[in-house]
Amino acid sequence: MAALDGLPPLRDVIARHGLDAKKSLGQNFLLDLNLTQKVARTAGSLEGATVFEIGPGPGGLTRAILALGAEKVIAVERDARCLPALAEIEAHYPGRLEVIEGDALKTDFEALAAGKPVKIIANLPYNVGTQLLVNWLLPRQWPPFWSSLTLMFQKEVGQRIVAREDDNHYGRLGVLCGWRTEAHMAFDIPPQAFTPPPKVTSTVVHLEPRQTPLPCDPDKLERVTTAAFGQRRKMLRQSVKSIGGEALLARAEIDPQRRAETLSVEEFCRIANLL
Repeated sequence: MAALDGLPPLRDVIARHGLDAKKSLGQNFLLDLNLTQKVARTAGSLEGATVFEIGPGPGGLTRAILALGAEKVIAVERDARCLPALAEIEAHYPGRLEVIEGDALKTDFEALAAGKPVKIIANLPYNVGTQLLVNWLLPRQWPPFWSSLTLMFQKEVGQRIVAREDDNHYGRLGVLCGWRTEAHMAFDIPPQAFTPPPKVTSTVVHLEPRQTPLPCDPDKLERVTTAAFGQRRKMLRQSVKSIGGEALLARAEIDPQRRAETLSVEEFCRIANLL
């Protein structure tokens, strides 16, 4: 990559700017530039694309996205220490990188998109990754402002995202992702590829929005899945007692003795639509 973009190796950038990863910010920097390119390629062609990136850190993935032809990268970074390193990339790619200092959880990404289709590509900070994904899954308007999500998570989270009924990893996240997206795990990344190495393997997940998901109110589906999986080892008649219990399940024609992990996305939507 250094040969491709003429910028210094990431280890040098990190050393020069004193960028030790902060556990409090969920930071683990991916330094292998071959891997950052592989992550970026998972999103498909980037030629002329607008890309949102969250938590770019020293900019390894940012460089890969720009080198692969993205017209514009808008990166949201909470850690002010990383801004000088990102400014060097910004100078190398004039007009193609915009860095916003701020908290991604408080950022209005839909407003930033300004009506243009965008791809989101990110090595998400571990401590906010799942909440960001849920936020992107549950807007009122669908199809959403993004055309695809290519995101890095702990492998266990990735397994929950792609899980379907009767899978041990199946839960609220699997229902929400299965309802509105087609999701698959692309590849794993070992701990030693990061600085500092996390204690777990990471995985890259690619999600594309379903154009016509099953009709369902997002808030109601959230209520049903939260109740059902809040007591996942109990029968549904007990776990959904607070939202209608057996009477609700009878109307949805679902056996009250079943457990949450056996219900399909369609069945969860059916219950939600009866709330």
